[in-house]
Amino acid sequence: MIELAPVRQTVSEQRVENVAAEVWNGLNALSLADRVRPGMRVAVAVGSRGISCYAEVVGAVVKTLQSLGAEPFLVPAMGSHGGGTAEGQRAVLVSYGMAELGVPIHSSLEVTQIGQAGSMPVYWDRFAAEADAVIPVNRIKAHTAFRADHESGLCKIMTIGLGKKRGAATLHAHDASISIPLAAQVVLNKMPVVAGVAIVENGRHAPAKIAVLPGESIFRQEPGLLRLAKELQPSIPFDQLDLLIVQEMGKNISGTGMDTNIIGMWRRNGGPREPDFRVLAVLDLTHDSHGNASGIGLADLISERLRAKVDWHATYTNCLTAGNFAAAKQPVSLATDREIVETGLMDKAADVARVVWIQNTLELDTLWLSPALLQEVEHAPALTRIGSARMMQFDKDGTLRPPTTELMTK
Repeated sequence: MIELAPVRQTVSEQRVENVAAEVWNGLNALSLADRVRPGMRVAVAVGSRGISCYAEVVGAVVKTLQSLGAEPFLVPAMGSHGGGTAEGQRAVLVSYGMAELGVPIHSSLEVTQIGQAGSMPVYWDRFAAEADAVIPVNRIKAHTAFRADHESGLCKIMTIGLGKKRGAATLHAHDASISIPLAAQVVLNKMPVVAGVAIVENGRHAPAKIAVLPGESIFRQEPGLLRLAKELQPSIPFDQLDLLIVQEMGKNISGTGMDTNIIGMWRRNGGPREPDFRVLAVLDLTHDSHGNASGIGLADLISERLRAKVDWHATYTNCLTAGNFAAAKQPVSLATDREIVETGLMDKAADVARVVWIQNTLELDTLWLSPALLQEVEHAPALTRIGSARMMQFDKDGTLRPPTTELMTK
């Protein structure tokens, strides 16, 4: 087999220390009391991503609204995720601790057409459309399929997210890089979006910045937050690998299960193999994915353990809605993790094989590298070796024991 050694990657440490206070102060700075009156029903739009401080941010929004005498409720804003059902989307929010906030979760796939962007109809969640005010809350980050001024963020959650299955399918059919900003302007012109809360994460998947924007400024200010997000996003610092082992993929990690900004956008869109990770092996599916394995088709090898956890209906619903058919294709599945690693090495000798193991595409501050890559660490200021190499370890049934720095001390 092959040895791996832990390497710490220097990533952004910029961090919001008091999340609730940041949200509270940001909303009050908008003079929210002038926008939200006592008794108003306010929809807080919440998505399906596993944002580290999501429940805390949403909770702060809810408490601020309650202090103003408003009646907040949560609306799942996740397109076709959650299996494309109202119950499934509610379950996603419950799994993130949103039910503990003590306000109703109104989940439905019913939409109403609120306008048109050219010939394209713009649909919106019925509950959000009937609310007196709406506040979307989302992470700002690079999209997994295109580059534009507005990628994944508030504009996306207001259009594809609140558009539910019908709206998401419509926008994806019209090229999301163009349809998202067009639809967002219709939403902001016609619907009572009083504010938006944008989260930018640092290199450790923690909040680096929380920006509370007035509704009328969301479209203009989001591109700047996207540039910051891209500056702070870490990567796998190698252009070529023989084998990348991803311990887990999942919808809570990325819309495509694995962030294509990390594994290579060519796996989704075609084009030059940059970075050129020859074999991509994925071992497991996160619990918070609820069986949605969108993006599984980007992998080359998967475990039978992962395949057994896939809810193919939920996966197909999501991928068909997005028009991303390749993301639902089934890669080669092998019985054990050991077999996956052996196959993925393609007979490369252990001393020359370029191999990286990561937990997932969000957690990149610690990488486990093969000996051939350790030579490059000495010349990379952002990389620091933090332990000795050890042979990959497997249980009797061939399941990989994920390497951890704690095990290095035992």
